[in-house]
Amino acid sequence: MTLTEWFEDKRKVQALNVHKPDYPTSDPSLGLWVQCDNCEAMLFVRYLKENLRVCEDCGYHLEMNSTERIESLIDDGTWSPLDENMLPYDILGFVDQQSYSERLEETQERTGLTDAVQTGIGKLNNYPVALAVMDFDFMGGSMGSVVGEKLTRLIEYATNYKLPLIIVCASGGARMQEGTLSLMQMAKISSALHVHQVKNKLLYIAVLTNPTTGGVTASFGMLGDIIISEPRAYIAFAGKRVIEQTLHEELPEGFQLAESLLEHGLLDFILPRILLKGGICELLDYYSLAAWRKHKLECPTIHCD
Repeated sequence: MTLTEWFEDKRKVQALNVHKPDYPTSDPSLGLWVQCDNCEAMLFVRYLKENLRVCEDCGYHLEMNSTERIESLIDDGTWSPLDENMLPYDILGFVDQQSYSERLEETQERTGLTDAVQTGIGKLNNYPVALAVMDFDFMGGSMGSVVGEKLTRLIEYATNYKLPLIIVCASGGARMQEGTLSLMQMAKISSALHVHQVKNKLLYIAVLTNPTTGGVTASFGMLGDIIISEPRAYIAFAGKRVIEQTLHEELPEGFQLAESLLEHGLLDFILPRILLKGGICELLDYYSLAAWRKHKLECPTIHCD
């Protein structure tokens, strides 16, 4: 029996016992191996983490949580989080298959996060930056009122201290459980970015990862002075199936992947994950040398809430 067949048999056993609450199911994140979503190769978890969760066989970029991304971008010992104790609230009393408040509590316990974004300041190759990283593992990275508020506060902080801003996007869009409260975050964040970019002439770099869709793509995801994507990231507003059903046409292969968007001028770069920090550092090199800049990039001392 091959290792792949062994994993397949294990999944079948778990599927047969899915309705038995006392059956001890295992957490695959605690195992030694994980399967590539693209080529289905079995990858040793320790080596996969060292390789920034990029498949060594096919180069596919697997899902990466927000803490791992912060560690891959920010210099050791320089990260200072902002607004990390801000909590979402079920103001609408929303219930579908489960109440929103119960869903939030379970997701917070599973991920160790308060909501779908981490924000803060730190140094990237000694350059001070304001950084936000969305986490798809928290309710699909959906943008609720807390995500919008944390991003807006970070942008305003970066504006006040003249810091370059980086937002790493990974989201399914606006959070339906918060209704219009989630949709208004698009305008709120975009307004803060207008002040940061246009009125203060400060840099904003958007990094789009797989997936970046819905209201995030329709607002701050596409407003960067520089827009970078990871390879084969799915970037869209409406999904492919929705568009095909609306237009009654079959869309071409690779539609809405990063490579297609780059070809049509919607992106500036596609950078593999292992080159991302170095690529952003080069951009900051050019930015710091801009003739119009009056102030040296300095990292402020912050007091977290």
